Amino acid sequence: MDKRYKHLNGEERGVILAEHRRGASLGAIGLLLGRSASTIGRELRRGRPEGDPAQPYCAQLGGERYRAGRKRCGRRLKLVKGGWLHDFVRGKLVHRRWSPEQIACRLKSMHPDDPARLISHETIYAAIYAQPKGGLKAEMIAALRQHKLARGLRRTTLAGGSIAPESLRIMHRPEEIEARLVPGHWEGDLIKGAFNRSAVGTVVERKTRYLVLSKMRGCTAEAALEGFTRQMKRLPAVLRKA
Repeated sequence: MDKRYKHLNGEERGVILAEHRRGASLGAIGLLLGRSASTIGRELRRGRPEGDPAQPYCAQLGGERYRAGRKRCGRRLKLVKGGWLHDFVRGKLVHRRWSPEQIACRLKSMHPDDPARLISHETIYAAIYAQPKGGLKAEMIAALRQHKLARGLRRTTLAGGSIAPESLRIMHRPEEIEARLVPGHWEGDLIKGAFNRSAVGTVVERKTRYLVLSKMRGCTAEAALEGFTRQMKRLPAVLRKA
């Protein structure tokens, strides 16, 4: 039997309905579906009006209650617009120009025993960059002490500046990449040995911090391209966005 648990689907609920009406036991229904008797029992209780054991089981009601329960599952957002915590964070960030770290520390000192009124500075940063584009987002990003436009500014060097195309510079990196909201975006580097006799490439996934090492067959740009390409092809396509 497959040990990985899967939630009941509509077909299985139909089997439970038919077998239960036929008078089959919980164990017999569970054996037929490859489920435990306790799973069948919970589904029967869920599909009865008001949970009354005297009422007949309804597969449709069981499915509706299951889906409603799934909507209530999961981690609830703390920074909900209109809530006390959202207004507090926005006020300190926009009007007082506090950093997310300062806000998190102040909340911890004000409400040390109330987890509902606490939030980490990482959550504040993520909430700022994850919200839809608009005036409020621009306002909150501009309030950060080190906002996005300070990153990737052109340096004046003897070499004449960056050789990267303008569209590929860090300052133009999308916000979902900058805030590490989704996996699949990588940063690469090259480590050279003594006298440039050997080289190893490294690529790090920004969200998970997963590291991949690539042994190079030389220290040239062509060797680096071949080494990185060889390793990245081994990863699932969904993790090879950029």
